[in-house]
Amino acid sequence: MGLFSFVRSRSAAQDAAQDASCAALGRSLVAVRLRGAQAPAGCVQVIFSESGQSRRAAAGGAREGEVAYAFHPGPYSVDVTPYAAAPEIGLRTRVLIDAADPRVAQQRFDLYLFSEVAEALALADLQAAVEAAVQEALSQGMLDLPPCTSLDEWNGFRAGLNQLLYTRFGVTVEDCLPVDLGEQTDYAAQLRARAQTPPAAAAAAALDASAASNASASMPDAPATAEILLDEATPASAHAGAGAAVAAIAAAGATNAAFAATARDDAHALRRLFLELPALSSGFRQVALPPGQALFLAHRSLLQRAALLALDVNTMPALAWSAPDLPSPRAQQERRSGHSIQAARELDQAWALLARLQLAANPLQFGAACGAADPEPVLAALMDEAERIVANLDHHLAQRRAATGEHAVEAYAGPEQRREPSL
Repeated sequence: MGLFSFVRSRSAAQDAAQDASCAALGRSLVAVRLRGAQAPAGCVQVIFSESGQSRRAAAGGAREGEVAYAFHPGPYSVDVTPYAAAPEIGLRTRVLIDAADPRVAQQRFDLYLFSEVAEALALADLQAAVEAAVQEALSQGMLDLPPCTSLDEWNGFRAGLNQLLYTRFGVTVEDCLPVDLGEQTDYAAQLRARAQTPPAAAAAAALDASAASNASASMPDAPATAEILLDEATPASAHAGAGAAVAAIAAAGATNAAFAATARDDAHALRRLFLELPALSSGFRQVALPPGQALFLAHRSLLQRAALLALDVNTMPALAWSAPDLPSPRAQQERRSGHSIQAARELDQAWALLARLQLAANPLQFGAACGAADPEPVLAALMDEAERIVANLDHHLAQRRAATGEHAVEAYAGPEQRREPSL
């Protein structure tokens, strides 16, 4: 009976948390995963099948094996800082999620939910993601922000921003105005905080504290510190040994926590690549380029290499194994996970490139968005950029697949290591 009451209380707590999340939709939350609940009024329900296909349903819940999300279409107001070196200059942007486009099999926002959102999409997280995408696009030349001394320049930037956010996140820009964020942001204080607390040291300290708390929590019968076990008559060597034991436990907990984070980041990056590469390849295929042999050959090569990249991700080996009977050391797993994360960052650049390519291939928006009269040189330069991104993706995926790295061959060159014949 006690077990049943515990299950009932836990279920009631989960239902209360679900209701609170649904009530926050449209304000502090953009989307939330539904677990047996119905989408609130004014929200849209998206149901994903086991194969990743999505459908938007007005009523009814998910069946067995399906995942359901609810999102509020907005609009939402977010302040975006286009340049990290000038945080006082901002763009007050109003974004919303449009109705479903019947011309596509899966909406871009639905893919973003299924690929990158685990439980809930907070408005602050969306603002941070949009800001990072805008800053990356500006640094890579995939988005132009001119001085905007004329209305045409501002409209061109607005068109590029709207295409970028719709291609990357599936949201539409309803309004965008420059705003002074100097009263909200103190850049000098940010620089002082960075100088006083380096990010790496802060992260390491937080990780050590978390690992120590996990280690102490995993041993509830043990005292909190080693000094409790030792009285004043205990020799100093015993004190030192106890301190070393506690430090070893904390170090082991930190290593395990870092190792779990490595595996989690690798799985998240590969999931994104698995889900988004086919949609990205489809987007590149649908770009209507002007006639020309050079552009045709570059476009065909891009589509072929994108298809091979998707196949490479679909057959990616497990992180923990170098061979069926050979576990991969932790250093090698960290190296391979780093390459998968870098591949996911290249994927973000590929989405920005697709947005720029769609604008350049559209004759109605080309002049305002790209600021040129002839689209041929612009498209040729974008194709060269696409080759660079695809080459980087190919490199990182090959390194993720490789069982040994360039600087770790000696560690696996033991006499029992099987070697393939070579010329």
